[in-house]
Amino acid sequence: MFRRYFHDIIIAVEAITANKVKSVLTALGIIFGVAAVISMLAIGQGAQKEILDQIKLVGVNNIIVEPIIDQSSSSSSSSSSDEGNKETKKFSDGLNLLDVEAIKEVIPTVKAVSSEIQLNSFVQHNQIRRPTVLMGVSPSYFSLFNLSLERGDLFNTIHEESGQAVCVIGANVAALLFPAENSLGQYIKVGHNWLRIIGILRQRDVVVASSSAGLGISNTNDEVFIPSKTMLIRYLNRAIANRKMGEVSSGMQVFMGRGMMISSSLTTGSESGTTEAVNYNQLDKLVVQVNKTEELKTTTEIMTRMLMRRHNGVADFKITVPELLLKQEQRTKDIFNIVLGAIAGISLIVGGIGIMNIMLASVMERIREIGTRQAIGASRKDIVFQFLSESTLISIVGGLIGVVLGIILSAMITQFANIKTIVTPFSVIIAFGVSAAVGIIFGYLPAKRASEHDPVESLRA
Repeated sequence: MFRRYFHDIIIAVEAITANKVKSVLTALGIIFGVAAVISMLAIGQGAQKEILDQIKLVGVNNIIVEPIIDQSSSSSSSSSSDEGNKETKKFSDGLNLLDVEAIKEVIPTVKAVSSEIQLNSFVQHNQIRRPTVLMGVSPSYFSLFNLSLERGDLFNTIHEESGQAVCVIGANVAALLFPAENSLGQYIKVGHNWLRIIGILRQRDVVVASSSAGLGISNTNDEVFIPSKTMLIRYLNRAIANRKMGEVSSGMQVFMGRGMMISSSLTTGSESGTTEAVNYNQLDKLVVQVNKTEELKTTTEIMTRMLMRRHNGVADFKITVPELLLKQEQRTKDIFNIVLGAIAGISLIVGGIGIMNIMLASVMERIREIGTRQAIGASRKDIVFQFLSESTLISIVGGLIGVVLGIILSAMITQFANIKTIVTPFSVIIAFGVSAAVGIIFGYLPAKRASEHDPVESLRA
């Protein structure tokens, strides 16, 4: 029985090779359909991987609180006196370290909180001097953003509370300043202060995406990290670090935000008539991590109400939930990929219809061949198996070519369109399996039609 069906397959192969042009044209629909399915699934996998990498970078279950810098603050006093407006404007103390403590103590769903202060500066060791971003953070910052050490230690609460001159540096900073020596325990000069290196962060791949900046994703490999109070005491102003909520009544304390530059900018702004943005916040950012993803929305609402009370009803901050934004972006991309996959799937269906049409036409052309085979003893099953083998072989060969073309197309999309693509074995198996199924399904009707011909009438045709 097996040898008989094997003989039918040999006849099918001979028929395909005898009509090469027709067979290639028949397979084109399958080839491009499989290539389209693989490339579309590769784009979808690449988008999903990019989103997951971004979630890891921004931290799981993190909430970001950032201050809103009021563009009109610097000229509010002068404008109110000129216009005779006696209405007093509510004062907010800005985003500060006391907010960090309040969030940590009051909201039970909060797992950890970290402050963040950024300062563009220069890092120097011996004769090497390069620009860097100095980050003042809490000890919990590293766990919030899944940062691990290559060697050394992270700074702790003792370093934070006493404002010690210690730092943890990124991998690129260590490689640049200490190419041939151990950097642990060494001193580097950042700005006008000397800092002792106690840890080096592990090299980390940074996802480059349009949404990265808006989600606060930065390249930690090029940054220097110090305790937040060290930043306030040694780089900005000691009074800011020791400020209490009730000690902000005087005009000097109100407008001393980021170093000694604010008072001069106020004077310049009032003399020139221009409006300068006044940053009276201690912190550039708060990062809050909740225990569970389900608690993100509730925690955000509670924290918003609490910060509004602490800031005297002044909405001078904004709250972002990166993970929810990224998941929404992922859902949007998933819908887009489903549409693209459906369009690619239609290509396979069209290719299957093409196979059916060509095979039906082939049956009509080969009536004498069918009659001859039936006359010498071929059964209806032999005729069905022969024509079904032809359509299946065309689909399988077309599927194999389509797989190779799909992989090449995915690589070209990554190379020229700068879109991340990932070809997975699952996508290859799905596309190839569908192409084989299309050959069998759409080839059955022509094969059945061929087997139903009367041998006598077939020989007379």
